[in-house]
Amino acid sequence: MLTRALWLTALLTGSISFASAHDVQTEHLRIAHPFATPTPPSVTNGAAYLDIEAYSDSVTLVSVRSPVSESVELHDMQMEGDMMKMRQVNSISVDAGETLTMRPGGGYHIMFMGLQQPLVEGERFPMTLEFAEHGDVEVEVWVQSAEQGSQDADAHHHHH
Repeated sequence: MLTRALWLTALLTGSISFASAHDVQTEHLRIAHPFATPTPPSVTNGAAYLDIEAYSDSVTLVSVRSPVSESVELHDMQMEGDMMKMRQVNSISVDAGETLTMRPGGGYHIMFMGLQQPLVEGERFPMTLEFAEHGDVEVEVWVQSAEQGSQDADAHHHHH
């Protein structure tokens, strides 16, 4: 446990990460560190990543909504031979007791199609995740570099 003075010093020097500040928990699941990567001004699509932890029952993410884009899709990116292929998927399931980790570079992610404006590092925006079994879960997405977002999410994940 940090003493108050030590905690304030750590806070002021930036050595404490507040990745947990935007985790969302329900009785069925936890969404950890939703983050999106910044986009250049001319790019009209963007991506977001997060962790989904299912508690006692499996959960199925069936759609995502956000005011930052015209539409939002669930995608999976996998190597096929020597080519990376990205495909839209209808849902993403997480088994009970498991955690699905989305990170840049491959696997599941959330795609924003037709961005209203570029995603700028340091900004935040709302996103609604719809689960088949449990309805909507509202989260706040932080726009961070891929490296920073992954580091913050991974550091937070290892502390739980």
